[in-house]
Order: sequence, then structure tokens, then C-alpha cells
Amino acid sequence: MEAARRYDESKGVPFRRFAAQRIRGAIIDAVRAADWAPRSVRSLARRLDLAEQRLASNLGRLPDRTELAEAVSMTMGELRDLEDRLFRSVVLAFDHQVVDGVEEELTLVDVIEDPSVIEPSEELERRELHAYLRDALALLPERQKLVIIGYFLQNKTSQELARFLGVTESRVSQMRTEALEALRLGIIAQYEPAVDVTDTRTRQEKRRADYASSIGTRADWRNRIDETDGLASRQLVEQLLAV
Repeated sequence: MEAARRYDESKGVPFRRFAAQRIRGAIIDAVRAADWAPRSVRSLARRLDLAEQRLASNLGRLPDRTELAEAVSMTMGELRDLEDRLFRSVVLAFDHQVVDGVEEELTLVDVIEDPSVIEPSEELERRELHAYLRDALALLPERQKLVIIGYFLQNKTSQELARFLGVTESRVSQMRTEALEALRLGIIAQYEPAVDVTDTRTRQEKRRADYASSIGTRADWRNRIDETDGLASRQLVEQLLAV
């Protein structure tokens, strides 16, 4: 319609040719307006692509980044910056097909991870880990258990715990360190191959091995993946895992 309004027959140009040029120009303007990348970046991208094709033809192989940067008179930093801007300017549709090393055809929406959704396997692993940690905590010596629960769940200070247990603050700190180390080693042992306890081990190593074994046998695997722990238990587990 715009071409029809602007057409001037006196110029001697056929309307079809005039309209085709106007329509083509309008399409190009619309595409450029919708493009995330400025024209300067697109121009540099074409220059980069031509240089890469020319080098590949001359060298008989794909050029490395240094050769390509030299061919377009850029530093490596400028080349990386341009490639990053080009990467961010690419727009893909969700139905865009991707190659993922499998026989079935997959689209982009099939392989994009939703961070708000936990995969079933990840959820089971999380439940198992939490269960191991709860069992490990339950099997700690009573005073160490009180220190861990008081410090991480009840927000008690070392001074308060020392007064409650009738020991010094340094002793509370020592018990907390020993308990956390026992928990760490006990949990790690659940994911490592079992090693037979021999007489060559020290008394401390045997005690740690017995503790790890008790964690593994305290509950059936079905109970571990059954999420029945309360809010306080989950809070404690999450805080301990963050240590």
C-alpha cells in the first residue's frame, strides 16, 4: 500500500519493480529492527566468517583463534568479545532440533533444564544423603550430638553450650570439630567401597570404621528414601551439609 501511494508513473519505472524494491527494503528494515545485535556486530561477523573460510581454504584446515584474530586485525581479547556478543545475539526457537548423541530427534525444549524442577534421581539421592546424615548424627556420642544440635539448630553460642555441659568454650569448639569430622568421614564412607578392618589399623581408625558401618546398617534403603523427617530435621541437615 505504501508503494502504491508513493509510486510516480512519470519516473518511467514499472510499478512492479518499484513495489518490489520498496517491499524488500521494508522487510530488511523490519528484520534489522528486530535483531538484538547492532549492524556493526553483524558486519564484523560477516567479515569474521569470510576470513575463516579464506584461511581454511589456504591452510587446508580450520584456523586457530590466533590466526583468525591476526587475519581480521584484532587482538585475542577483541575477538573473544566479538564472539561473545555474537553468541548472545543468537535466537533459537523452542522447536529447534538439536543433536544430543541419541537416535531420537530432540528439540531445544526437550533438553533445556528447568532449575525449579528436581529430577526424580536427584530427589532420591538427596533423600538418601539426608537420611545418612540423620543416622550419623543419631550415632554420635551424646555430648557431641548436643553440641551439634545446640549450635546448628538451636543457635546457641559456644559460651551457652559450655555452661550447659559444664566444660570450657575451647572444649565445646573441640567437640564441634570432632563431631563434624566424624560426620564427614562417616558419610563419605557410605559412598566408597567397603574395606576390611585389619589388625594393622589404629584404634581410632577401627572406631571410625565401626561408626561408618553402624550408619550403613542403621536403616533399610527403603526407609532412607521415604521423606518423613520434620522441618527441624531438614533444617539441621541442610545446615550441616553447608558446613
